[in-house]
Amino acid sequence: MLENNVSHARPRSIAAYARLFLTGCAMGAADLVPGVSGGTMAFVLGVYQDLLDGIRSFNLEALRLVLRLRLGELERQIPLRFLLTLWLGILTAIFGLAGFLSSTLEDPVGRVHLFAFFFGLVLASIVAVGAQLRRSPATALALLSGALVAFAIVNLVPADTEPSTINLFLAGMVAVCAMILPGISGSFILLILGQYDHVLRAASERDFGTLFTVAAGSVVGIVIFSRLLGWLLRNRPQTTIATLVGFMIGSLWKIWPWKACIASDLDRHGDYRCLQEASLAPQGETLLPALLLMLTGFAAVTLFNRYARRVEGASGG
Repeated sequence: MLENNVSHARPRSIAAYARLFLTGCAMGAADLVPGVSGGTMAFVLGVYQDLLDGIRSFNLEALRLVLRLRLGELERQIPLRFLLTLWLGILTAIFGLAGFLSSTLEDPVGRVHLFAFFFGLVLASIVAVGAQLRRSPATALALLSGALVAFAIVNLVPADTEPSTINLFLAGMVAVCAMILPGISGSFILLILGQYDHVLRAASERDFGTLFTVAAGSVVGIVIFSRLLGWLLRNRPQTTIATLVGFMIGSLWKIWPWKACIASDLDRHGDYRCLQEASLAPQGETLLPALLLMLTGFAAVTLFNRYARRVEGASGG
């Protein structure tokens, strides 16, 4: 988990590369599911700090080395192999699983099963990481604040704003920050800001002007936010981790499998969208399979956490 001291930023074995690739696949798959964050998977699978440090290592000096093609020096400054392997996994999942997850989300039963599995994953990570927190008024307040903020965000009504250049830039900035926060989905933030459909349409229609604007906002957002978050994790680790766990707790409402839409409308393109959902009690033919998938997700994270601790102990953690 987040607080173990095993660094994955400099992989040296085939097993290490395979682990990073599969971690990237998990992050990419999570980013495809509205309400689930790739940051949560990075948090659960123990690469969160390394990911932030890797992003923070990009600076003007790194850009200078790139322009001069001094790749050896660049690799010593930036964990390129770590980031490239992780991104390869993310892209593999996005392109390989997009169709499957899209059809699963459109099927009411499949949607329940998918969210049940992710609910188990997130719940187990809350238990595992929360157990590492020292009990104090400060961590309790941070945990509660994080949960309330996340709960408020996931219950916001989607806006219907114009896709202007400034709106797209700001949406990219905010969404990418959400993507590296456990518990908050970047795609959901785009939806809240009223830009999700437009960005999706721009990608399908190869509207590179729109995509460049969003990408520029994303670069600015991730450079600023990763530095802030990295500083907080180094200097206020307990309070910061408690806040991140709170984000995951607050996001559980969004990924509760059994939902009913209680308010909807049509967006500017005439497409149906749900504005407000209500959580339902577990019910129907989905109950047993969903509970089994929830337990499977919970068990997977629990077993991985035990394995990570064993590796940490063997390395002298």
